[in-house]
Amino acid sequence: MREQVRRLLAEEQFDICVADFLVAAANLPQANPVPVVLFEHNVEYLIWQRLATLEPRVARRTLLEIEWRKLRRCEAAVCAAADLTITVSEEDRRTLTDVARNARIRSVPTGVDTTYFAPGGRREVPHRVVFTGSMDWYPNQDAVLYFSDAILPRIRAQLPEVTFTVVGRNPGPHLASLGRLGVTVTGTVPDVRPHIDEAALYVVPLRAGGGTRLKIFEALAMAKAVVATTIGAEGLGVTPNRDIVLADDPDTFAHAVVSLLQDAPARQRLGRAGRALVESAYTWRHAAQTFEAHCEAVINQKAYT
Repeated sequence: MREQVRRLLAEEQFDICVADFLVAAANLPQANPVPVVLFEHNVEYLIWQRLATLEPRVARRTLLEIEWRKLRRCEAAVCAAADLTITVSEEDRRTLTDVARNARIRSVPTGVDTTYFAPGGRREVPHRVVFTGSMDWYPNQDAVLYFSDAILPRIRAQLPEVTFTVVGRNPGPHLASLGRLGVTVTGTVPDVRPHIDEAALYVVPLRAGGGTRLKIFEALAMAKAVVATTIGAEGLGVTPNRDIVLADDPDTFAHAVVSLLQDAPARQRLGRAGRALVESAYTWRHAAQTFEAHCEAVINQKAYT
């Protein structure tokens, strides 16, 4: 990949190079003739730092502690070397600024296609709770296992008929085995929207991760009530109890789910507020315009330096 990038830069003229995710920056040559924008979808070291705090095994926790510190040094160096780093939230911008003080960092709030993700008119399936996400990403795996083991039994103690559906590609055997707990794991689906549309409630019980969770904006755009952890909703411009419900321990999370499943008007109010929020401030048009302005500023600045 690095050789291909070097060849393209030597043969053609480009205005700008966008390194999408930290890992892509490793493929850029040291002497790069065009300005570089590093697009940080996550603060990568923060993901591994959080996983270290959740890891109960001493040996694995020690390795994760070493790994996140090494990654933090790498991430700071790459941000400092780029002409501009773009994050997906102000919270991520502040976090990266703390570790890469000489870097130029700006934020572009993430967005969602509100035409594609819109209420579909399907009949809501009573007491169905849904989670969506790539199931080959460890924070999503941890979220599903945490919900299934610690939260779902508390919910079913009050509402035995509640079902939990996990929608996303590449679930491993440990997730597929959740069928024994009455959890439906779909694997890859051609379209996640029907599953979200039929949900009575959408949950994001993440305990690790970085960046922002597009899945929340997708559910809000489909006018679904969402219960999430604070980490799950991190970096999103949402107002708790108006656009979303936040809960950070199993009892509180289960109580929020049960309360909303028993209160259809409250679910509908949250759904309408969430849809209005993304339409007003978090469409792809808003995000693209801000991203474009930052890129043009970098190009213009490079032209006069």
